[in-house]
Amino acid sequence: MNGLMQDKPLLISSLLTHAERYSGQVEVVSRRIEGDLHRYTWADVAQRSRQLAMALDELGLKPGSRVASIAWNGYRHLELYYGVSGSERVLHTVNPRLHSSQIAWILQHAEDEVVFFDESFATLVESLKPLAPGVKHWVMLCEPDALDNTADSAGLLSYEALIAAQSGDYVWPEFDERTASSMCYTSGTTGNPKAVLYSHRSTVLHTLVLTTPNGLGVGSQDALLPVVPMFHVNAWGVPYCAALAGAKLVLPGPALDGASVYDLIEREGVTLALGVPTVWQTLLDHMERHQHTFSTLKKTSIGGSACSPSMQQCFEDQHNVEVIHCWGMTETSPLGTTSKLMTQHQELSREEQQRVRLKQGRPVFGIDMRIVDDQGIEQPWNGKAAGHLQVKGPWVISAYYKDEIDNRLDDGWFATGDVATIDEHAYLQLTDRSKDVVKSGGEWLSTIDIENIALSHNGVALAAAIGVPHPKWDERPVVVVLKKPDAEVSAEEILALYPGRLAKWQSPDDVIFVDEMPLGATGKVLKTQIRQQLQGYTLPDLGS
Repeated sequence: MNGLMQDKPLLISSLLTHAERYSGQVEVVSRRIEGDLHRYTWADVAQRSRQLAMALDELGLKPGSRVASIAWNGYRHLELYYGVSGSERVLHTVNPRLHSSQIAWILQHAEDEVVFFDESFATLVESLKPLAPGVKHWVMLCEPDALDNTADSAGLLSYEALIAAQSGDYVWPEFDERTASSMCYTSGTTGNPKAVLYSHRSTVLHTLVLTTPNGLGVGSQDALLPVVPMFHVNAWGVPYCAALAGAKLVLPGPALDGASVYDLIEREGVTLALGVPTVWQTLLDHMERHQHTFSTLKKTSIGGSACSPSMQQCFEDQHNVEVIHCWGMTETSPLGTTSKLMTQHQELSREEQQRVRLKQGRPVFGIDMRIVDDQGIEQPWNGKAAGHLQVKGPWVISAYYKDEIDNRLDDGWFATGDVATIDEHAYLQLTDRSKDVVKSGGEWLSTIDIENIALSHNGVALAAAIGVPHPKWDERPVVVVLKKPDAEVSAEEILALYPGRLAKWQSPDDVIFVDEMPLGATGKVLKTQIRQQLQGYTLPDLGS
């Protein structure tokens, strides 16, 4: 017997329709590339997104056509999120920090027919045009007269002129909720990037869970600031959950320095900000230099890489901002876990609670997880046994786009490439990436633990632990450190932090200082490059 409920497909357009109808006057604020602030409402977003959908019809794009964006977090990019996907096309958000040859490869692999781009990427687009012959239209996100500012405006279209020609009298189509909605490519640190293809169903389900208390707890009283880029896993779903919740959305544009981010938080009354640790460190450093405090910020969601204890303590103890430590990846849409306390943790000391919350956390509804050893045998949840992390769920990848060879599923489980432990309360703690794990004397060492201890020193800006060859133990860990500007830090000071916190065999054998830490397109430290830079390095003679 079937239930007698209405059968409405879960479509991205329904999120915007809801926001327009019930939160139409709530603001969406963007810092433009020109530096000024642009203000309008969710009702305006809906109207202009419909005009965009009509413009795509006018360009002759069929359902399923791929439409690329090369843009910062701004209101026009937001309209692409809804106008492209809502009209049954696929939005492909491109990371502009990748090398131009890699971007060209991605555009061709995705078979993008239209590319929308911010004016600040005009030079990049000039280099891409001859490398991506399949692109039929290049549209600059600008007013018509701004095209005159580009060195090569031939064949370029103005976004504002394109949508101004349309009335917006458009009805969002209904179609199968499993239809593709958007796509993101992985960073491609080991070969060409791979494409993750999201569906309307997976996106709406993911959005619903983001708003729950065990997700990010987003409501209509919030003002959200996604510092995480809209080209990085759909800004972690924030443009969608802000519409669902009817929350104010604040978009930072290209200005991601500490001063600009702080100004926007204070000016717009931001209550929840989301970003990676490298961005938050610049914000906290700016605040420390100028003795600033937050007046409205209540929560920050930190993902992309592990949050250090010192960063968590700075946010919470100095600024009274709750840190929501999260784990996810492009292949999981991205939210997989959040680290929040359970009832049984309320009686613990603050220090013990912090240790729990520094873990990546418990799975949100919809995500199942397990850890397995090298032979695929599931490992116990005791917080000690480590294994390869695998996950499954309705917003977890089943296969990569156009990838017929590399099937990452193991009996329905997706292999994340992370090494982790899970404790008796189902809290996940990452210890490494499988490709970065240090194996010493047959034991897996946690590079994340090593890095977090180094980061507890006030003079350390970034730390990366890697394994180097050892004649007896196969590998031993060293920690590579980037100092904060003008900081005085010695190797002896760093090494003195480990006794009492890690066993001797788990601690690094050396500290190597660098002038610059190689960062990837999403702000993560590139350990592959560090290993290349340290080729030929010899460990100090420690007598064993």
